[in-house]
Amino acid sequence: MATTFDSLSLDTPSAAADTGVRRTVLPGGVRVVTEHVPGVRSAAVGVWVGVGSRDEQPSVAGAAHFLEHLLFKATPTRSALDIAELVDGIGGELNAFTSKEHTCFYAHVLDDDLPIAIDVVADVVLRGKCRSTDVDVERQVVLEEIAIRDDDPEDLLGDALLTALYGDHPVGRPIIGSTESIESMTRNQLHSFHLRRYTPQRMVVAVAGNVDHAHTVELVRRAFAGHLDESANAAPRREGTLRLRTAPTLSITDQDNEQAHFSLGVRAFGRHDPRRWALSVLNTAIGGGLSSRLFQEVREKRGLAYSVYSGVDTFADTGAFSTYVGCQPENLGDVASVVREVLIEVAENGITDAECARAKGSLRGGLVLGLEDTGARMHRIGRSELSYGRHWGITETLERIATVTTEQVREVAGELLHRPYAAAVVGPYRRARDLPASVRGIVA
Repeated sequence: MATTFDSLSLDTPSAAADTGVRRTVLPGGVRVVTEHVPGVRSAAVGVWVGVGSRDEQPSVAGAAHFLEHLLFKATPTRSALDIAELVDGIGGELNAFTSKEHTCFYAHVLDDDLPIAIDVVADVVLRGKCRSTDVDVERQVVLEEIAIRDDDPEDLLGDALLTALYGDHPVGRPIIGSTESIESMTRNQLHSFHLRRYTPQRMVVAVAGNVDHAHTVELVRRAFAGHLDESANAAPRREGTLRLRTAPTLSITDQDNEQAHFSLGVRAFGRHDPRRWALSVLNTAIGGGLSSRLFQEVREKRGLAYSVYSGVDTFADTGAFSTYVGCQPENLGDVASVVREVLIEVAENGITDAECARAKGSLRGGLVLGLEDTGARMHRIGRSELSYGRHWGITETLERIATVTTEQVREVAGELLHRPYAAAVVGPYRRARDLPASVRGIVA
């Protein structure tokens, strides 16, 4: 049974036995969602902000990620060292990450230390300073992170494929920004981004573990004191319709690597599209495990690669289905041909009933096993609240996976895998003409 939440309630928690998730909306629109996990002695806290790299203008590409770094440097009452010593002193973990559409600041602590975790994370998010000296220091750290990305062909390839699929649209730009944008970004730009974007109505506080909902709400209320505007409501979920005039392209990054790294992808569905369940099954059948088509055809039968898989990225209004293979440069032509043959075969004929059953079993097992710790549960409820404004219980999610039919997967495969492809290659290739013909011919 789906859970229905009253988004207009300011202080009355909504509850549902099926999900185990309780929700309260405080003045100012900040949403507090909790999940009590029996038998644990930990608590995971996350402050989710509905702001990511797709909210940036080209001139400040990478600002959301840069700001994520910067806010940990100082608050009005704590230095970076104070924060580090406090968290280390309770044996906790404090970190953050930035995505295309949201940023999450989180802590993982013993349940007794929940008040400290909420106070510290909220302090960083709400009151983190953007001091000029800190901007200069963190600028170098972010540039180092870009250099690390550039040294990791697989990460670099992932960014290159999304750019090949979406061009200069914000979804296609790297979350981390570019060397040029980071070097030119000013303290005022970052401070303005923080003030304009980091508002309580865009925030969700998600807490999972040995926690009590009412107590957690009170802790959040105290931590957000001075930021709860009675006149503000929670921001609506991100939706919209993506409009692109550019066609997918071929991206080549010349690197003198021992391997060639190859990715092939198409634009797919957004997270609000009900066909995403069938797409998850399709993805698993094509490249999600040892029995998948790609693993069997590329690695097991031909020995052309060690690492081969497929994946799905989902955003509010679009998504991407992609494949990845790392191989010897002299095998790239054969690898590209085999990958295309697999995708063409699935596009024309779909998957078998046996493949569908195995893929659904894999998804069900992965879902349940992936929720064995409080951190994973916090991520699940935080992301669900921010992305959907509602929560699916484990039982309902398992039922949705179980009801996907082979025919539904075939229909999704027939639609998606006939779309125009983008391709990305990282390896010892300077120009398109240096690539095998099987790669050049993928993108018309």
